[in-house]
Amino acid sequence: MDFKENGFMYGLAIIVVLFVIGQSLFFMIRAVRHGKKIGISVKTMKNVIVSSALFTIAPAIAILATVVTLAGTLGIVLPWIRLTVVGNLQYEVTAAQAALESFKDGKSIAVFGQNISDPRIFSAVAWVMTVGIIFGLILLPLVLKKLQNKIGKFRSETNDSKFGDIISAATFIGLVSAFIGNAVAGKATTIKRNGVIEPVSMGAGIMSIAVLLTSIAVVVVLQLLCKKFKWEKFEVFVLPIGMFSGMAMAILLFNVLPESISMLEWRPVV
Repeated sequence: MDFKENGFMYGLAIIVVLFVIGQSLFFMIRAVRHGKKIGISVKTMKNVIVSSALFTIAPAIAILATVVTLAGTLGIVLPWIRLTVVGNLQYEVTAAQAALESFKDGKSIAVFGQNISDPRIFSAVAWVMTVGIIFGLILLPLVLKKLQNKIGKFRSETNDSKFGDIISAATFIGLVSAFIGNAVAGKATTIKRNGVIEPVSMGAGIMSIAVLLTSIAVVVVLQLLCKKFKWEKFEVFVLPIGMFSGMAMAILLFNVLPESISMLEWRPVV
């Protein structure tokens, strides 16, 4: 059996999932009891619980897309464990890729998209992904209050209430720009075997551009529709639908177009 999906790994996943579910139920029960003490009606609390549950559907779809994206390289169990606790597509892929590329030795290389068959590489990726995300959980309680006070002071001095939104937007644009740059001009990772350079991943080409344009088009159209028809509750589904649309386009092109076209790249390995 594949070490990435053996009984031990599934056992870890079940423990993590049960812990997360138990934690959620614990705080929900305490919240309901406290709500009753302060006079909140049972009907109101039920409505809050139902609306909160419905609101998690869209993020859950995005998480599912991330698990599917990572599964080809890491198997289904490790991404399942990771995304059950904390994480997102941008962080998980970036951390996994950084860990994988550290194993390049001139003769072999592990790259994102390839199935990992070496337990050492798998273990290193798991540690990098897990330890990397922990720093955010540690730093937030230590620096968040001070950071919020600084931002609040800046807003009051400059009379600018949108500073936080600008910073968040700039950070997100930076992440997206990195992915766009790779889709437009990225080059395949290579290794040298018997004096011949061979690609071990895909670079920018017909497939990457088609996926990029499809995702952008779907997101833009859906955002415009949400704005025009005031579908505020539907907005949280826009990003996941854009991601799945890009995946669907890649599958369609691979099965419909000749391989010489669908797999064409701008910067071929020579």
